Amino acid sequence: MQSISDVDEHLETARQIVEEAGGIALSYFRQPLKVENKLKGNLFDPVTQADREVEAYIRGKLSAFFSADTIIGEEEGTSGGGGDRCWVIDPIDGTRAFISGVPAWGILLGLIDNNRCIGGIMHQPYLGETFVGSDTGAWMIHNNDRIPLQSCQKVRLGQARLYCTHPDMFQQPADLESFQRVARASCLMRYGGDCYSYCLLALGQIDLVIEGSLQPYDILPLIPIIEGAGGIVTDIRGNPPMEGGLVIAAANEALHAKALALVQGN
Repeated sequence: MQSISDVDEHLETARQIVEEAGGIALSYFRQPLKVENKLKGNLFDPVTQADREVEAYIRGKLSAFFSADTIIGEEEGTSGGGGDRCWVIDPIDGTRAFISGVPAWGILLGLIDNNRCIGGIMHQPYLGETFVGSDTGAWMIHNNDRIPLQSCQKVRLGQARLYCTHPDMFQQPADLESFQRVARASCLMRYGGDCYSYCLLALGQIDLVIEGSLQPYDILPLIPIIEGAGGIVTDIRGNPPMEGGLVIAAANEALHAKALALVQGN
């Protein structure tokens, strides 16, 4: 088990690595770029050279600084020392936004220990914003300023601003209907955002994010950012979303309880 001071020290090293990798991503952003599809048929899961180079850079640096740790990445799988502590990389979360020139994508890095995500980073290099979360809280680094994050603690469901990247994330009709029940009860619903939506929740700009079919690397790095800002994020059963799937992130516990009940059909 890591001490709080150790975790924040490791996260500061990791933040510097991720921000360095942001320069690689920016060199490809809004430039002519070959896009490959990892899926067959009519399904589309894009990957680019930017994804691969960003992950390779982060993986190499983490291996040098934390040689005993396991490293899991979206593009290159598992490597590292095989220790209990694990780093999870999503080199470009929101590749569809990336290849469309929309700055809603981000570089994600999470730190897992004892089956719990104890630290998380999201870096958006085009906007120059880095979001960090741990048990000590959550903060944004922008223009060298460290800005504490606080989600909206008093917002109710009828006032809530709800986001989801795309309705196609809900592969089962019942899941889409569950989302739509919450949308009908909310004040505002918008599509788009990818990982950036979760950080806007931590920043107090939106109040709910509900998405389906997430992979662990899509959500694990974002958990400490949301929780460190006072929010809550779970799966459809109300448990930590360690395996991804259908995820509900809310600005406060009361709002989460209302949204979760609607998603569950209660």
